[in-house]
Amino acid sequence: MPTSNPASLPEPTIRRAFGEFQLELSGEQVLKIQQYISILLAWNEKVNLTAIRDPLEMLYRHFCESIYAAAAVPVENGRLADVGSGGGFPGLPLKIFLPSLQVFLIESNIKKATFLAEVIRELGLAGAQVLVRRYSELGEELAPLDYVCSRALGEFQPFLAWAGSEGVAAGEVILWIGARDLEEIQKIPGWTWREPISIPHSLRRLLLVGKRKVPS
Repeated sequence: MPTSNPASLPEPTIRRAFGEFQLELSGEQVLKIQQYISILLAWNEKVNLTAIRDPLEMLYRHFCESIYAAAAVPVENGRLADVGSGGGFPGLPLKIFLPSLQVFLIESNIKKATFLAEVIRELGLAGAQVLVRRYSELGEELAPLDYVCSRALGEFQPFLAWAGSEGVAAGEVILWIGARDLEEIQKIPGWTWREPISIPHSLRRLLLVGKRKVPS
């Protein structure tokens, strides 16, 4: 993957990258992504939001990979919770791409949550909310949720038990995972898994979508 200088990425570069993921952006969406990357670069000097420092790599790994889920799952008009949101991925890029999506960013780290609130304010993202809590502490205040997603999970069993619990009752989960985790996740009860989707420009990263099994 090519590298870039720290200056704001030009519009043709952003459009070309998203084209490689079979995604098209409006001019306003391109502008919001440029603004987001600028804010992320500035904050990342003081708060560890991402290990990636190159803007072009940020574009591919954080923005393109996040929004790629929209090509696999019809999330446009739903309510989505992003667990362990960190730098806002995948929740805020999905919100930029799908403005009607209602997004809840769950992040227990106060500094990271403050960053998320700043991005929402600067980009004028109505219908996006930051919850400074651990996901396990939340339930009915989020319900009903159509989708729960995460790119930063380490323990899948408790997360999926929470997402499928009566208080949350998420319809579907969307996970960005390494291929090595696939077998472990597919064995966890309570979910029906679709075939994993390979993420473009990635050798071992997958998008995995599961539908909650409703007790008969």
